Amino acid sequence: MRSPWVVALSAALLMQTVGTFVSQLIPVIAPVMTAELGLAPQAVGNFASVNTLGAILFLLFGTGFIASVGSARMLQWGAVIGAVALTLAATGLLWLLPAAALLMGIGYGPTGPAGSRILQATAPARHRVLIFSIKQAGAPAGGALAGLIAAPVAAAFGWRAAIAIGVAVAVLAALLLQLFRPALDADRERERLPGRWLTWRQLAAPLAALRMHPALPALTLQAFAFAALQGSLFSFTVTWLVTTGRATLTEAGTVFAAMQLAGVAGRLALGWAADRVGDARLSLAVHGVFAAALSALWVLAGPGASWGAALLLASSCGFTAASWNGIFLAEVARLSPPGRVAEASSGAIMLCFLGYLAAPTAFAAAVTFADSWTVPFLSACALLGLISVGLLARRIAA
Repeated sequence: MRSPWVVALSAALLMQTVGTFVSQLIPVIAPVMTAELGLAPQAVGNFASVNTLGAILFLLFGTGFIASVGSARMLQWGAVIGAVALTLAATGLLWLLPAAALLMGIGYGPTGPAGSRILQATAPARHRVLIFSIKQAGAPAGGALAGLIAAPVAAAFGWRAAIAIGVAVAVLAALLLQLFRPALDADRERERLPGRWLTWRQLAAPLAALRMHPALPALTLQAFAFAALQGSLFSFTVTWLVTTGRATLTEAGTVFAAMQLAGVAGRLALGWAADRVGDARLSLAVHGVFAAALSALWVLAGPGASWGAALLLASSCGFTAASWNGIFLAEVARLSPPGRVAEASSGAIMLCFLGYLAAPTAFAAAVTFADSWTVPFLSACALLGLISVGLLARRIAA
């Protein structure tokens, strides 16, 4: 018989991968989609920001559903909502795109807190960071699949064909998860009716939980900076490379996939290393310095380098800039009060999602104002670098 944590990790990893595949599909096909719809290329940043707003709304108002209906059921609902969002986007109606982006974010919202709730209940303590990192490796894995599948499909058959694949994947994943649901939702709190948790006190619970440990605010601040850099890279890399003439859509999708696959390796390797170091916050501070430096190197030198060197630089960037999430969530779960993991995870994820929310919109505005793609990328690198250096200094001094 499989260990409970193996079943939990398999389910959480599946839905994390699918959720990210759905969320990253639009940024990957954005060059052809925006061109056909008559939008500026950088408009994909606004779609990404509204997407993140939807995720934040779920974290504010939907966390209570996780305990009452079950983590697995909530992940199923999220996948179906993502499929509906892609269907709306496929209509090509401009007035429906904000609704599609908002729904896509709401569907993605459960992947963090529901997955954390499942894993925290079953993961062996000595391997907790690694297990959380494996689950979070599903995020870049989903992004890599979007780059490898959606980009060439969109180039060959049109962007709506790529969206149809995303819809099918989301629906199939929701159906497959039903096999795991009885075991994963055995501890759901059926007595928690909506009237008991749809109160201002309950809605504020995720933010209130961050005050339960003095390390959580600083930890979340660094996560905000990581999210701003990662959100900028993942929202704009394909569009940046295509619109500046540095790559075709398929080539840019391959670079995007290389960044994401390196993120998978990074989450596993750096999650294992954080377990060995025994100090997740110190690991994240060092991690942030390297992520900022390597991302800046990719932005400055990557597009003009040879194809092999560009892939190496993009992979180095992805290995560091997209591998922090599992360490962060595992540390949040470890620092959370007993029985408050979902609330604390929701609060921490919601605040770091503000980086995903603000960065793409600010990035798009900066591209328009400065007529440059380089300055916004380097600004995101500088933000993470400065915060990480400050936290590293504090950690060493302590």
